[in-house]
Amino acid sequence: MLSPGAASPATAGPRRTVSLLLPALLMAVIALVAPPAAADQVRGSQSRVLRTLGVDAAWRVTRGAGALVAVLDSGVDPRHHDLAGSVVTGPDLTKGAGPRGARPSRLHGTYMASLIAGHGHGPGGADGVIGVAPAAKILSVRVILEDDEPGFRRFNSEARYENVVARGIRYAVDRGADVINMSISKDRPTRQERAAIRYAISKGVVLVAAAGNDGAGRRDAPYSYPASLPGVISVAATDRALHKASFSNRNSLVLVAAPGVDVFGAGPGDQYWVGRGTSQATALVSGVAALIKAKHPKMTPALVAQALTTSARRRTARQYDPGTGFGVVNAARALAEAARLSGHRHTASGAGVQDPDLPVAPGAGGERPQLPPVQVVARDTGLVTTYGAVALAAAACAVAFLALMVVLVRRARRGREHVMIENPQPDRRPRAPT
Repeated sequence: MLSPGAASPATAGPRRTVSLLLPALLMAVIALVAPPAAADQVRGSQSRVLRTLGVDAAWRVTRGAGALVAVLDSGVDPRHHDLAGSVVTGPDLTKGAGPRGARPSRLHGTYMASLIAGHGHGPGGADGVIGVAPAAKILSVRVILEDDEPGFRRFNSEARYENVVARGIRYAVDRGADVINMSISKDRPTRQERAAIRYAISKGVVLVAAAGNDGAGRRDAPYSYPASLPGVISVAATDRALHKASFSNRNSLVLVAAPGVDVFGAGPGDQYWVGRGTSQATALVSGVAALIKAKHPKMTPALVAQALTTSARRRTARQYDPGTGFGVVNAARALAEAARLSGHRHTASGAGVQDPDLPVAPGAGGERPQLPPVQVVARDTGLVTTYGAVALAAAACAVAFLALMVVLVRRARRGREHVMIENPQPDRRPRAPT
């Protein structure tokens, strides 16, 4: 089990590695280095990622105003210069795991939030981190502890914290979230998480999650959750050349990809960080989804996913690759595709179309019809086996008979040719007199 993200300080310095492992629950890996980079160095360092995502063209359409993105993570620092005024702090669902008065570090969550909705600071917001949807709002819901926090082991050992992600999803949905970012991963989902995801999708909420970072040296890495659950957009990470990053999981449920190597973001206390992981890629895709929902608030999760996949950039002629899904997302092209899809419904409507909320062929007044009992046909497997054997034997005999006929015909032809050679016909051509 491995986290979706890794980060390190944006400037050089002595390094120490911190592993955020959440046994039986959620995980992350973060490498910390001090001191942080200057804010005015960060924007230039973001240019490669922003250019890959095509955000400049997308921002001519929308910057995400009106969209609410829930960040289910380790918490977000609402006072960071690049996030001030954009963060609503929700509940701490890990409460009770740590000692009274312990303050959460909120590194991973702040980092992800900045990639989604960072708005920079200074004159014209030109300094610091700018996210993919800088006008969007963030709803922070704390569902994990980072491994250097007191209470980490308790959080991962007590059953009462097993379904914090499911509770976080439902809370975000009920508070009006348009997109839920889950830069987290675990080995297997719970029944409550599956139900919460179905609930979110039924309410039109887009769910985006990290494919996981267990792909190094493996052709097919494990499936991680919640990314691999139906209806969730599973995001892989790419390197600078837009190939699958070596650490990124490869499996058949990866839907799209985004840059996940050397991605700059914000940390608590007005710090800045650079890191790698599917966590970062996931946050970037959530930002693109927020742009789509800001422009088309009623668009269903399925159509948002279609807009992302149809418009994604592919490096090969193949339509799908388990390493990068349908390709690297592009915000401008995704918005254009969403505009085309906005005239369509995920379910059919109009005259003659069955209302999906009613049973098939309802009776008078819309009541549920009395359907006849289902007839179960019992088949004698022994008899089926016998018939199959007889059929195979008959087929074998037919093939043998045909082969015998071919042999006999060939022998007959060779016999006629021999007779013609031994008894040639007399030469009846006219000859000159002798």
